[in-house]
Amino acid sequence: LSCPRLSIQLLCKGEEKVTQPPGDVILTQGQTATLNCTFTTTDSNPYLFWYKQEVNSYPKFILTRSRYIADNSPEFVKDRFDAELKDSSVPLMIQDLHVCDSAVYYCRTADSYLHALWFCSPVQLF
Repeated sequence: LSCPRLSIQLLCKGEEKVTQPPGDVILTQGQTATLNCTFTTTDSNPYLFWYKQEVNSYPKFILTRSRYIADNSPEFVKDRFDAELKDSSVPLMIQDLHVCDSAVYYCRTADSYLHALWFCSPVQLF
């Protein structure tokens, strides 16, 4: 199973939808950021994921939340990066902001933990 095919299957499934508010969040060092993410799914136990993408880099896995799992990547400790899975949202909280936290943050859903860990090399479209 190639990565592009997996991506197409996840996008065409049509049962999951994730929405993040548009625009930038501008804060200063030391503050707490709350990044919103709402979702709809037909899955009774959805897996929600947050990723961080810095300039000229691939998305890095931050954390996942489901009914039974609350995992953080070792690089993103729960003391600073946390999310609570609610009925239809999973807001990401980043405490004690640092300059190095500046990035694009992505929220997504998948029907299993393994699906969200499969990443292809980044592709830039013009």
